[in-house]
Amino acid sequence: MPLEQKLWNMEQAIIDQTIKALERNHFEVYFANNRQEARDIFFQEIFDKIKPTTISWGDSETMKATGILSEIEQRPECILIRTFQDGYSRAQKTYWRRQALLADLFVTGTNALTRQGQLVNVDMVGNRVAGITFGPEHVVLFIGTNKITDNIEQAMERIRTTAAPLNAIRHPHLHTPCQTTRTCMNCQSSDRLCNTWTITEKSLPQKRIKIILINESLGL
Repeated sequence: MPLEQKLWNMEQAIIDQTIKALERNHFEVYFANNRQEARDIFFQEIFDKIKPTTISWGDSETMKATGILSEIEQRPECILIRTFQDGYSRAQKTYWRRQALLADLFVTGTNALTRQGQLVNVDMVGNRVAGITFGPEHVVLFIGTNKITDNIEQAMERIRTTAAPLNAIRHPHLHTPCQTTRTCMNCQSSDRLCNTWTITEKSLPQKRIKIILINESLGL
């Protein structure tokens, strides 16, 4: 068997194992070959069935890559709880982040996903991980297959050496050492992004968290 085919089979086996583990952990899982298919699944298989009125989201490059927000904005029946508006004061941001926890639907991504079906995330303020763990009635996570790791330790290492530094770099108004070193320095900066770690082992209630696993390298 050609090496390329062996590698493809190995990658497919990892994806299949991860999906089965997620389902055992009571997540509702959809598989998409690309971001356009992920968008179609979101609207046809999830959004149009749960019919949310209030929607909010956490910062996620993977979710943004699907373009779902622009379509949601065109739907007159939907109320968007915006937590990222330019010009918001700190008090306004905090207020709307709290309101987002009452939304019918919360959409975002994850920093890492283990082959055992666990979600691993780190947050600066905590509003994104709060929305995943409690509050909104429905949660949809868009996750590229590049986020799959062997275990929790590898997931945390991925976040420290890839996701967190790249996230800091795309926010130039922040000042953290990882913007220069490209790896976590366990800093004491007031702009530190890595303040709250969460590991989500299972979805409770069952299928509250819906995952669209996308067979592309997406996000940070």
